[in-house]
Amino acid sequence: MGRYEYDLFVIGAGSGGVRASRVAAGFGARVAVAEHHRVGGTCVIRGCVPKKLLVYAAHFRDDFEDAAAYGWRVEGASFSWPDLIVRKNAEIARLEDLYARLLDGSGVELLRSHASVLDPHTLLVDDRRVTASNILIATGGWPHVADIPGVEHCITSNEVFELPELPPRVLIVGGGYIGVEFAGIFHGMGSEVVISYRGEQVLRGFDDDVRHALARDLAAKGVRLVLGSRLLGVAKQPDGSLSADLSVAGVQTVMECDAVLLATGRWPNTRGLGLDRAGVELDSVGAVVVDEYGRTNVPSIFAVGDVTDRIALTPVAIREGQALATTLFGGGAPVPVDHASVPSAVFSQPPVGVVGMTEAQAVDAFGEADIYQADFRPLKHTLSGRDERTFMKLVVDSATQRVVGAHMVGADAPEIIQGIAIAIKAGLTKRDFDATVGIHPTAAEEFVTLREKRTARRLMPSSAAG
Repeated sequence: MGRYEYDLFVIGAGSGGVRASRVAAGFGARVAVAEHHRVGGTCVIRGCVPKKLLVYAAHFRDDFEDAAAYGWRVEGASFSWPDLIVRKNAEIARLEDLYARLLDGSGVELLRSHASVLDPHTLLVDDRRVTASNILIATGGWPHVADIPGVEHCITSNEVFELPELPPRVLIVGGGYIGVEFAGIFHGMGSEVVISYRGEQVLRGFDDDVRHALARDLAAKGVRLVLGSRLLGVAKQPDGSLSADLSVAGVQTVMECDAVLLATGRWPNTRGLGLDRAGVELDSVGAVVVDEYGRTNVPSIFAVGDVTDRIALTPVAIREGQALATTLFGGGAPVPVDHASVPSAVFSQPPVGVVGMTEAQAVDAFGEADIYQADFRPLKHTLSGRDERTFMKLVVDSATQRVVGAHMVGADAPEIIQGIAIAIKAGLTKRDFDATVGIHPTAAEEFVTLREKRTARRLMPSSAAG
């Protein structure tokens, strides 16, 4: 054995940590992973996978209603939240076991322990010291919880998957992707849902037209949006229900509900890792500061995934983990990760799919952009009569005619945008889109048939330009 016990020691067995570990071991490195919770991380245990399963379940209520318009009669349909959670838990346990077996099969040592950093090459794993040539921090994020009276009566995106019963009335605090996704889930199961958000519109950071289109469809489904509001406190009543004190446009009001879900963002999970002892630089929210190769200011310590607070997406963490392992042990040139034009989805109801620049970002970058968009009732709902629309938008650099952004709100948006993302990453132009024959009848064909253009221009100097 060399100077150190391990060539790579990873803290966190989520998507990024597992990928980095397996790739490094494949190059012949001695690798260990420490995980004090469950193998699989946020995505598998309390994020993408269980959430998507619940989204599938929530769709059936609308599907059963729509079926009548197509001649089907579904009598006596009922829903059991406990049954769904049992099935969901079984699938998550299967995936957790699969991840553990993948690590074992790759020759990675899995330590079900808490690990912290003592110095650039030493870690404390439970009560013993281990040494490593390289240390990777891949501990993901953790829900941000505000310090308000009665916060102990609230739940976060961690606990929401383990509720024993479906709450009849749900107050969701936060208008980001977690908030709007669980609004669709609970509403689809039959709960009354209210979203309280302090901003002027949901999905801050997304294209403004996308934000308004989703808000319109949420409201049409019966989800109540209380914008410009702030949660002041929560109290538990004798019957077990909750009273939430809200400030709405400066006026205090009380809302009765059965569950309060805090969906106010996730922060990098760096507390208790001892990174300060090794001199690792963190930013103002506790994220590990890294360069394009995942390197921190300490040469032997690296970080990937949500803990770096760059793009909090599972495929990005996986790509970063693979690139880092290849850089360290692949024997070639360092491998950077390209974070430009990364597609993403919001599994709201209806879902959102986006890739590339928003209209505002394009105008800020180029000064002028061509905008093509469509807003229509999808074919399915011409018979069902459901008041749900589809919105699609292309953002084009006026000077080069390169398509720099695509945005969609509507059924199958994430599946459609994944394909469009390839075209945008490849730098295709609006002429290339126009020359492509569409598949009819589909919503996706609109992306290659958009012809009506409007021009977006910067109306005032951007803040970046001073």
